[in-house]
Amino acid sequence: MAFMKHESLEVKEPVAGYKAVFVHSENMTLAYWEVKEGAEMPEHSHPHEQVASVVEGRFELTIAGERMVLDIGSSAVIPSNTPHSGRAITHCRLIDAFHPVREDYQ
Repeated sequence: MAFMKHESLEVKEPVAGYKAVFVHSENMTLAYWEVKEGAEMPEHSHPHEQVASVVEGRFELTIAGERMVLDIGSSAVIPSNTPHSGRAITHCRLIDAFHPVREDYQ
């Protein structure tokens, strides 16, 4: 499918407070997150490269032990298999790009 409206996609909540719709291509996944203030993403890692971008709010991201607060217009690159975690300081909207496709989010 080449075109879609996000409101037609299924909303999933893989972690409490982290709701998203996922757009999958042949080689990558985009995640459009709506995150509740105070919601925490436990430390984890995965084989996918990830680029995380904040489009609304403030989000604290820890990558391999290095912590940074990201604001609107900030991004972070998370290499594959790198431990990372996060916490929404305020209500947030985030966009994550993953390569390759996140099969677990389909």
